[in-house]
Amino acid sequence: MALTEATRLKRAVRRDLLAVRAALADDEVAQAAEALAAGALGLTELADAGTVAAYVSVGREPGTRPLLNALRERGVRVLLPVLLPDNDLDWAEFDGPGRLVEAEHAGRVRLFEPAGRRLGRAAVTWADTILLPGLAVDAHGVRMGRGGGSYDRVLARVEGSEADPALVALVYGHEMVDALPSEPHDRPVHAALTPEGVHRF
Repeated sequence: MALTEATRLKRAVRRDLLAVRAALADDEVAQAAEALAAGALGLTELADAGTVAAYVSVGREPGTRPLLNALRERGVRVLLPVLLPDNDLDWAEFDGPGRLVEAEHAGRVRLFEPAGRRLGRAAVTWADTILLPGLAVDAHGVRMGRGGGSYDRVLARVEGSEADPALVALVYGHEMVDALPSEPHDRPVHAALTPEGVHRF
């Protein structure tokens, strides 16, 4: 199957973005995680949320662990993804950092997933706010992921339901860009949170 121009462009942009992330120092990543947690707790999208779907950051992704712990301490129900063999996502409740297990998936980085009972793919539709991983977000709210399609399915599932959660992507400040290549299945987010602040669309 021939690649579309948008797909070719996405691959090139992803490669460049991942190279910049790989060069980040450990202390930069740690400081960004603390700043993201502090900024997120002040977001209107999270202020009244009873249930939040989030994720456990890995590698050089903007760190989410301080935020997950802070949300749980606030009394928010936090749902975390569990990667399925078809790259879709199941969900389970976050019961604390000691209840995360390391999971290996062929061809993927090692992920940390909740050890609790699986709630089903549709559980994401219970969330008032969904925190999304991304490599970049543009001025129109277009989010670029890693290309696996897991969150494309999640967002399509949410759109096909009666749910209307706030969609917030977590990225570094330099990953806010003017424009990204997009395809018809790409769904824009409502906001992007960086360590420096929030951008709404």
